Amino acid sequence: MNPFIEINPLEPELKAARKRAKQLCHQLNALRADQTKARKPIYQELFGQVSSAYIEPNFFCDYGTNIFLGEQFYANHNCVILDCAEVRIGDRVMFAPSVQIYATNHPLDPVERATGKEFCAAVTIGDDCWIGGGAIILAGVTIGKGSVIGAGSVVTKDIPEGVVAAGNPCRVIRTI
Repeated sequence: MNPFIEINPLEPELKAARKRAKQLCHQLNALRADQTKARKPIYQELFGQVSSAYIEPNFFCDYGTNIFLGEQFYANHNCVILDCAEVRIGDRVMFAPSVQIYATNHPLDPVERATGKEFCAAVTIGDDCWIGGGAIILAGVTIGKGSVIGAGSVVTKDIPEGVVAAGNPCRVIRTI
């Protein structure tokens, strides 16, 4: 079964949704560290689901409405989530600086790519995961509950629960 769906990001409603998300990200990134109460309404307007989260500046996403955050989510500086498909992040998940999630991919053929077409697949991160600095998580990946992804890893395939995984491509190093 192919988990990818096809979209055209040049469609007017998708362009408007991205513009809305960029404006909300700009508002969020402009807040001072002591303005914690001002973050929650922006989170609630931006994300598909959020209850308790703290995201350091700078944060960027494509749509926001496809991002579903569990309890006590924390993202350090320079997080990017390209969310043309659902990105579901569990409870008590922590992102180190510069974590990037790409739920999107582009055609390999240059003629097809020039049409603007994108392929999107959901990304899921289970409860109690820690994603190391500079890690990149690609479209269609699931990271199991309690796993740790090492800094600088490129996660191209599913990672089971309760493991430490690292590398490019990311692979299981040991069980926790």
